[in-house]
Amino acid sequence: MNPLPEDMENTLTGSQSSHASVRDVHSINPTQLMARIESYEGREKKGISDVRRTFCLFVTFDLLFVTLLWIIELNVNGGIENTLEKEVVQYDYYSSYFDIFLLAVFRFKVLILAYAVCRLRHWWAIALTTAVTSAFLLAKVILSKLFSQGAFGYVLPIISFILAWIETWFLDFKVLPQEAEEENRLLIVQDASERAALIPGGLSDGQFYSPPESEAGGK
Repeated sequence: MNPLPEDMENTLTGSQSSHASVRDVHSINPTQLMARIESYEGREKKGISDVRRTFCLFVTFDLLFVTLLWIIELNVNGGIENTLEKEVVQYDYYSSYFDIFLLAVFRFKVLILAYAVCRLRHWWAIALTTAVTSAFLLAKVILSKLFSQGAFGYVLPIISFILAWIETWFLDFKVLPQEAEEENRLLIVQDASERAALIPGGLSDGQFYSPPESEAGGK
């Protein structure tokens, strides 16, 4: 027997796969669909997704870590009170680290307000904070005299720069795509449940059968 042509084989394969997909759709248990919908709705009721909560925690870590480094720098350079007065009250752009601390506060307020309070699903807020941070730190490193003040002249600008870009990467490649994927799954499950509700009693695999040949046709 001659083998079937490739086009005919592809047609038969596609037909079988389409029948299998139809069978899968109609054999969905409505109870399982409702359970999935309730689980997705439960996530929505929590108000904030797990990955977004992790992002907000990292933003908080950013502020606390920069604050800790700044306090250590104040203590190392002659005591907290004296150095604090010198860097805050007698602020000098070319030698003070106070503006780097304020930059961390700026990132914290904008990102928490945008992604925790307002729950934005866009990257414009993180783009703003990262652009401002990068531009300010580059200008400060070029124009200031931080490198002549010891190790903290290197550590604070570099740490602030790295943390800002880690936040951008985490939001753009983790938070927003994962939340969009979960939302699409919810829409798919809801659509399948609506279709299943239109079918009284649902359909099972046993309802897909070929009618038996009649006696007249068999003879």
